[in-house]
Amino acid sequence: MPTLRIVASVIRDPGGRWLLVRKRGTGVFMQPGGKLEPGEGPAEALVRELGEELGLTVGVASLGHLGRFAAPAANEPGFDIDADVYTTPYPGPVTPLAEIEEARWVDPRDPGTTVLAPLITELLRDGRL
Repeated sequence: MPTLRIVASVIRDPGGRWLLVRKRGTGVFMQPGGKLEPGEGPAEALVRELGEELGLTVGVASLGHLGRFAAPAANEPGFDIDADVYTTPYPGPVTPLAEIEEARWVDPRDPGTTVLAPLITELLRDGRL
């Protein structure tokens, strides 16, 4: 199966909820992040993506690398993802920008009716979060 190389961020609020985003025209919530550009390292890609998607100014030094994970892609049928996942400090209020239609704080262990991306399920199963 074709694989997309991406980066993603686990951003928690003081109550332990995760910041999740939904791209325009989709119904699945996922961690902020995105695809790496040619010649770009994962941490640099995440800093760029957080700025583009949510208007966040984050430094590479503030990121904590959780690991590299594989999962089915949430919005690209027939693709898997290969994701470097980082923790990012709580930013306070965020503003959905670019292709992000909605941002919401969700308890990933009790998401209610929020549809979660497979990568979130994989991270929870991994047990390090």
